Amino acid sequence: MKKLNFQPSLLQLFYLIIYLILFFIIIITPKLFNGPVHLSEKLIFGEEIIEVSLLGILFLLSILILNLYKHEAYKQKELIKKINSDKKTADERLIDSYQYIGQINVQIQAIKSIFNSTNKFPETKNDLKKTFLFFSERVLSIVNTDWVLFRIINSNTQKTIKEQFETRQGFSFNYPHISNKMIIERQPFLSFTIVISNPENLNILSCCILPIDKISNDERVFIQAITNEVIMLFVIFNSSYYKKTNKILGENKPN
Repeated sequence: MKKLNFQPSLLQLFYLIIYLILFFIIIITPKLFNGPVHLSEKLIFGEEIIEVSLLGILFLLSILILNLYKHEAYKQKELIKKINSDKKTADERLIDSYQYIGQINVQIQAIKSIFNSTNKFPETKNDLKKTFLFFSERVLSIVNTDWVLFRIINSNTQKTIKEQFETRQGFSFNYPHISNKMIIERQPFLSFTIVISNPENLNILSCCILPIDKISNDERVFIQAITNEVIMLFVIFNSSYYKKTNKILGENKPN
């Protein structure tokens, strides 16, 4: 980042002119008085006294001007420092804004990829596993975490129906043991973030578990959409109506 430099050219020129004027007056002072000055019949000042007094006054005036110059120069330097500091802060905020916009764009693309990819419902267990893997990768691409765990739980029996544990490539972690009972009761977990699917009129739920204390509101909305999508696809996959429809379509298929 390029900083502003202190260049008080006008200020220096102004005080230089004043000093030249003072210097000129000091030089011509001995020639201004060729004899004693009579202010009255009794009040007479000698030439030397007048010259010394005038030179003293000019000397004090030069010191005063120098102090004023230093004071103004200090103010200018402080102003330049403040401008540089404000500029640095503005640059940092601009960089943060660009980074935030970049994160939002990544999230938007991830959300698009989620909903655009659902052009075929899972028909086999292998399809369902691939679906879980796809959603796990989407979460890891958005949230800065080392692993993600998707779990589908039976709310009545508190048993795990299906789950998928995925880690970032090149990392390995022990499987996290988290109580289904605590998840169903929405109890808080230390060092974990758990997002649970919204539909409450089902006897099953899906949840996404992350090994971090908190996530941003945007990330939570994103993961909430995924957990809702997971439970919907799982219900469709296990729906007897879905299987029955497939069977009817197969029977009506022309020979």
